[in-house]
Amino acid sequence: MDRFTSQRIGKINMDTVKRQTLGNGMSLVIAPQKGAQSMTLLVLVKVGSRYEPVMLSGASHFVEHLMFKGTKRRPSTLMISKELDRYGAEYNAYTGKDLTGYFIKMDAEHTEEAVDLLHDMLFHSLYDSKEINRERQVILEEIKMYEDNPREHISDLLEEKLFTGSSLGRNITGTRQTLAGLSRSELIGYKEAYYIPSRITVVIAGRIMPHAIELIKKTFGRVPQPAKPKDMPFACFEPPKAAKQALALQKKRTEQTQLALSFYGLPFGHPDKDAVMLMSSILGGSMSSRLFIEIRERRGLCYAIGASHESLEDVGSFTVSAGLDHSRLKEALKAIYEELNKLIQKNVGLEELTRAKDHIRGRLALAFEDSAARAEWYGREWLYERKLESPELRLKQIQKVTAGDIRRAAASILVPRRMVLAAIGPSAEPKIFSKLVSWK
Repeated sequence: MDRFTSQRIGKINMDTVKRQTLGNGMSLVIAPQKGAQSMTLLVLVKVGSRYEPVMLSGASHFVEHLMFKGTKRRPSTLMISKELDRYGAEYNAYTGKDLTGYFIKMDAEHTEEAVDLLHDMLFHSLYDSKEINRERQVILEEIKMYEDNPREHISDLLEEKLFTGSSLGRNITGTRQTLAGLSRSELIGYKEAYYIPSRITVVIAGRIMPHAIELIKKTFGRVPQPAKPKDMPFACFEPPKAAKQALALQKKRTEQTQLALSFYGLPFGHPDKDAVMLMSSILGGSMSSRLFIEIRERRGLCYAIGASHESLEDVGSFTVSAGLDHSRLKEALKAIYEELNKLIQKNVGLEELTRAKDHIRGRLALAFEDSAARAEWYGREWLYERKLESPELRLKQIQKVTAGDIRRAAASILVPRRMVLAAIGPSAEPKIFSKLVSWK
């Protein structure tokens, strides 16, 4: 049997996915799945921290938190959580640089409850002053939690330097100062400016009950679009030819040095997006990836190491991160640089390329057994690229990527002068890292 064939995994179940424009201009994506018992209702709002003026930094995230603090019909957090917990639902929300998401995943028999509750939360929340002040303290503790966790906090250090001068470089949660200054009227005004039909995509995925679409039309479909919208576009980021600040360091007593390297990546829809996905997988996407084998298995320099690529509408970031022994930073960085150079200087072999394609196919096949993953995929496809490209079609495109495509993408992204190096640890000082930041 040919162990490198990419045809072993069967086709991912691709039932018909449709999109409708509701009467108020809101987008609805319907992604049914045969055999599913659960459904996921996902609402994506095209707003995040990059839309915020400096004085409102953290507003998108604050608003997201307040959606769970009570509505006119469900005036407390406990009433909301009890209703969802009663049916064993999974539910949460998240805020990013350019979107905010809310989801409920539960038995499809209770679709009506999910639609009614999520609509109620998003458009009839109370924004009670006492709850706002209480939640202000909760978010402050969230900021402290991330700052105390080097693996989480290092991304904030990276983004601040990588996107210097842009709202992309600001923390999604805001700062202690901006958090303290956000008033109830400012939060409500910000929410009302951006939570409008033209910025919202509703996705329902999994088992679609016969009455589900009509329920969405009667709730989300009746949210009015303002005659004079107050939302503003974000300022696009133009990646510089060289990073303005190459080091992002925080000296701190830790048991290991947390280190990350980041480069300007590709935006959504870029022709090389599939090549970069494969490059990320080959370099640090699994326990058989180049970095994992070389840095951890052969040299014993770390426990965890990986590579990832994240796209936004106008830019992206490609990052390598690891937790390292303080005394062996120079050796580790030299080894990492060698692996980056290999991607630029030599084509990936056919066996390794095929394995990477099989890996991505397998991960997508597993993910798409989950209605929540299905909802996220199609919701983001529509929100960012205005298309509904199936995973199966994407896999066909990935299958066409050549070793030359990966090498070209690596050469365009892994440019030393466009790299930011971040480190958190006792030896995170300029006099040490200024000698380690350059590589050829």
